[in-house]
Amino acid sequence: MRLKWEISNRPAYSLLKVSLSPGEKITAEAGAYVMHRGDVDIKTHTGGGLLKAFARALMAGETVFLNSFTARSSAEIWFAPSLPGDISYVPLEGRGLIIQDMSYLAHHGDVRLSVAWRGFRGLLAEGSLVWLKAEGRGGVWVNSYGGIEEIVLGPGEEMALDNFHFVAMEPTLSWKVKKFGGLKSFLFGKEGVVIHLKGPGKILVQTRILPPFAYVLKRFLPSG
Repeated sequence: MRLKWEISNRPAYSLLKVSLSPGEKITAEAGAYVMHRGDVDIKTHTGGGLLKAFARALMAGETVFLNSFTARSSAEIWFAPSLPGDISYVPLEGRGLIIQDMSYLAHHGDVRLSVAWRGFRGLLAEGSLVWLKAEGRGGVWVNSYGGIEEIVLGPGEEMALDNFHFVAMEPTLSWKVKKFGGLKSFLFGKEGVVIHLKGPGKILVQTRILPPFAYVLKRFLPSG
């Protein structure tokens, strides 16, 4: 039986609503839970403390913090991302998916969620040190800040993408980080570095990014 779900209030304030039959399970990012109806068993995967679990994940690719919800009866569960924006569903079908850490919302099926180490390339890209990696069979819901655009690259086709606009991509893509334009553009163009991607594969891109919004907010917040 295929899992039943819907996304409401899109694209600005999307909400994921999942209907579970007895025995069905869904796993979500800690903090994404909104409400549920029905008899549901809830299990938190901590890995033994926040710092310890995160350190192990960085070094060995172990699972990060998640909440799993298993239905004992017919049930409905709602999930909401932390940022205003859209939600998109990506079926894995054995292909896997690489996700920006803030864009993971939930998954179902036989899926392993681990940490994909980016090393110093992550520092150069002005993003977090890690991306998440989902592998197995099932599906993943990802969220964005703003809307989500899907781009498909054919074999050998290339594109450049601002690091902060990245949501998720298929692992069939090859990528590397480069500076934006020449030295003057790199220093003063407010773009920093970009990710150069080469197909084949699919990329999900978000239409807004947080740093400019945070800068605007800072102007109106009291100093200190």
